[in-house]
Amino acid sequence: MSSSNLMFTSSPHVHGGDSIPRIMESVIWALMPATALSVLVFGWPALLVILITTLSAMATEHLLIKMRVRPSTIGDRSAALTGLLLALTLPPHAPWWICVVGAVFAILLGKQVYGGLGQNMFNPALIARVFLLISFPVEMTTWPQPAGLFGDAALSFGNALALIFSGHLAPGEVLDAVSSATPLGQYRIEVSLGKTVQEALGGNYGFSYFNATGGLISGSLGETSAFLLALGGLYLLKKRIITWHIPVSMLAGCLIPAALFWMIDSGKYPDPLFHLVTGGLVLGVFFMATDMVTSPVTPLGQIVFGAGCGLLTYIIRTWGGYPEGVSFAIVIMNATVPLLDQYTRPVVYGKAKKNV
Repeated sequence: MSSSNLMFTSSPHVHGGDSIPRIMESVIWALMPATALSVLVFGWPALLVILITTLSAMATEHLLIKMRVRPSTIGDRSAALTGLLLALTLPPHAPWWICVVGAVFAILLGKQVYGGLGQNMFNPALIARVFLLISFPVEMTTWPQPAGLFGDAALSFGNALALIFSGHLAPGEVLDAVSSATPLGQYRIEVSLGKTVQEALGGNYGFSYFNATGGLISGSLGETSAFLLALGGLYLLKKRIITWHIPVSMLAGCLIPAALFWMIDSGKYPDPLFHLVTGGLVLGVFFMATDMVTSPVTPLGQIVFGAGCGLLTYIIRTWGGYPEGVSFAIVIMNATVPLLDQYTRPVVYGKAKKNV
């Protein structure tokens, strides 16, 4: 063989075919069923929130990259995915400025300040949600009841525009849909007043596991359907974009303590299924905690990371200051990733393990 046919290059020598745009596209497609259902459940305002947040994230990314005199990264879809994920953590009637402020914060302080994609320490969408939740608690915890895209209680597109951009409906129009607490909020408030879980979620509130699984409950857009989000997560697992380590360990980290405390006192602590189908647990399990930039690279590190996310979620939900803890839990565990990667590194092939 002639030496001219040989190429001497550094590794990697084999490419799997994946690329950043393809991975981002796959995640966006996996989110589409739950996103579409959220629009059907909450109507035109939900669609406007998704569009404003996504476009704001992409515009911010483009502007910041131009200011750094670098090639545009809009085409890698990461900014669009960040905007979509942020939108799914927002209330369906979030005002336009909440969407814009959150998107700018996510891209500027959650991503570009570290140098861009692959160098950020925290999940950009979640760090923006935490900022919004702490800074604007009223706007971030006003939950309208599902009104649908069509039907008698649905808002017209014009009224949705007026509501999102001005905070008010057109003159003479009345908003039929009223606000109500999320199941997690209802549980926390009523149990703190001395009621049992059954009393808190029953009666006029009428919590239903069927409605919660299907997304017919008050909450953020990403709480619409645990079932469809789980389907999207299974799609990512099948495509090998994520592995089982973080989803399984995060679910175990939340549901095992939930089962233990429920068995100890079912009147004070809800059952594990309640924690599974309410709030943003499934969204966090498959789409937030598994962010490959902000999660450990080793399987053992991913298991510890996921378990920590799940346990912190349960602790915050049960005893914390906010009824939902997924965002805080993942952001806190993001900070531990360098340490987890350091202490869970596999032994280099050919070297013996150190005796402890």
